[in-house]
Amino acid sequence: MTTAAEKGSEHDQDPSAESAVKGLAGPLPEGVRARVIALAAEAVGSIATDQLPASLRRVASFAPSRRAKLAGTQIAGVLETDADFRGRLATQVRLRVPELARALEEGTTPAAADPVELAAVAYLMRPEGWVEVVERSADVAGVERDAAASREVAQQVERLRRQLDDAHDELRTLRERNRDQMTALKAENSDLRHKLGDARARVKRAESAAESAATQADEVVAQATASSTVAESELRRLRTRVEELEQELTVARRTERAEKGGATLRARLLLDTLLETAQGLRRELALPPVDGSPADAVEADVAEQGARTPSSHGSLAKDDPALLDQLLALPRVHLVVDGYNVTKNAWPESSLEIQRDRLLSGLAPLAARTSAEVTVVFDAADRVERPLVKKPRGVRVLYSPYGVIADDVIRDLVAAEPTGRPLVVVTSDQAVARDVRRGGARVVDAVVLTRLLARS
Repeated sequence: MTTAAEKGSEHDQDPSAESAVKGLAGPLPEGVRARVIALAAEAVGSIATDQLPASLRRVASFAPSRRAKLAGTQIAGVLETDADFRGRLATQVRLRVPELARALEEGTTPAAADPVELAAVAYLMRPEGWVEVVERSADVAGVERDAAASREVAQQVERLRRQLDDAHDELRTLRERNRDQMTALKAENSDLRHKLGDARARVKRAESAAESAATQADEVVAQATASSTVAESELRRLRTRVEELEQELTVARRTERAEKGGATLRARLLLDTLLETAQGLRRELALPPVDGSPADAVEADVAEQGARTPSSHGSLAKDDPALLDQLLALPRVHLVVDGYNVTKNAWPESSLEIQRDRLLSGLAPLAARTSAEVTVVFDAADRVERPLVKKPRGVRVLYSPYGVIADDVIRDLVAAEPTGRPLVVVTSDQAVARDVRRGGARVVDAVVLTRLLARS
């Protein structure tokens, strides 16, 4: 019994079927050709490699879509020339679309079948009358293409008609807008004409006022000229008087210097007498030299409290006034510095360690230059441990005890000094300044010290 596959193979090998290819009116329509290549590319993967033409073995392992893309031309060429290969493909196509294959072999055309699919399957299987099926499917596809083109043209015409209607509406709107703008421009033009008339009237009034002002200006100039003449005469008189007064002042200064010289001589003689008396009294009483200062007692009491840990911080400076420099030139002056009050005003962007080091490094040469006693007090009321700092030569460094603020330590230092000793406190804290002034100290603002350090 002959199977459908054998019948298909017989059709493929039938010379009359081969000659039927030549009966096509032209080349396969593009859609049918693409579908033929797609069906063949799918079926190639189901055929043994040794049964494939040599030109298709390399792409047999590819995916169907990639085979159709890369080897579509080779597949189409082999289908035209290799009947055995086409027969094998026809067998695979029958397995994939059995109903459509059966209908073609029986000579019936399904009414709902896709004409492109039908033509592609008929081309591969080559049943009786396949040429007519391909050409008829091509005609149907052409009709569908024409219909689609007609629909597209109709849609385009409809779209253009809508665009034309929109353009007419826009033109109508534009005309109405232009008409409104023209009306507004006419009204604005009329208004501008009225304003121009008003402006011209104002210009005439302004010209008249300018002429009047010019006349008044001439009168004022004449009066000013007369006043200037009088003023120059008065100025010459005053200059003469000034010269007379300067001469009198010169004579008075000479007299004052002569009198002052005598007073200075008497004061100096008295000062030398007092100094010699003090020195003789010291020798007579065999008084020992002064060792230490009252601030040492405060330092000893503060130093007993708290532990010390190493740290490092710094300081910088700016300009200095002469007032503090003059105060530090006093004999045996004691300079007390509110440490953090100075550093936080001078270098707020730096850490506390850097602020301390910068202040102390600036005070060391100041103490050496002025021979002043220098004490710096840092606030440590909220911590038991004290940062370890390298004390510069000639500078005493104190940390306030735990629970005691630096302001109170400064008050104790001032209270410990004897009345009459020169004492200078550097702070911007108004409460501290008020208290130490009552204790007899001279208060200098923190910025003054930073400027003095900057100049040194």
